[in-house]
Amino acid sequence: MRGFAPAEDAAGDRPVDAVLAMCCVLALGRIPTGVRNRTVPSLETFKPLQGQAVSAASPYHRIGDAARLSGVPAATIRYYEKEGLLPVQARADNRYRLYSDDEIHRLRFIRLCRAMDMSLDEVRTLLSLGRGPDTATDHAACATVDEHLSHVRTRLHELQALESQLLSLRGRCDGTDGNRCHVIEALHDRADADPLPLPDPPARRHV
Repeated sequence: MRGFAPAEDAAGDRPVDAVLAMCCVLALGRIPTGVRNRTVPSLETFKPLQGQAVSAASPYHRIGDAARLSGVPAATIRYYEKEGLLPVQARADNRYRLYSDDEIHRLRFIRLCRAMDMSLDEVRTLLSLGRGPDTATDHAACATVDEHLSHVRTRLHELQALESQLLSLRGRCDGTDGNRCHVIEALHDRADADPLPLPDPPARRHV
């Protein structure tokens, strides 16, 4: 039976089991009617799954595309939603969250502010001001930036003090005492000598 191939019917369908049909031919000399009529519909007869994909022309994006377009990881996007930095928005038929082009811009805005070490509250304040040219809005943005500058300067002062402590610690070992390192000794000595902190409530971190 070299060259045997099940013929397509008028609708473009093929038998489901070509091996079964060949076996029938070899054993019986013919294809039983029940086997001959077992066909699979052509692909054109299948309906697309509703809600499983967003059209390329759609102004909305699934979370993976939103992450790629905004530079914000999907897990971080969900965190920003939980924090209320993104408004409640449309969902597809399958309940997937969709993101508009305006929300992509909003995510890029948040990413920029966070890269400048702004807290979520500061970002939230700036987002609430909108994009209009109103003078009051501009001044409100300046006030937020001024407040953030104050936090940055405080942190710089803390870092400079930390740098001074580390330089002093590093100076305890200049490599002139053979293999003996005095840095670890200085740390142990300071651990015993430093007074315990007062039981004040911890300072609120700028995050």
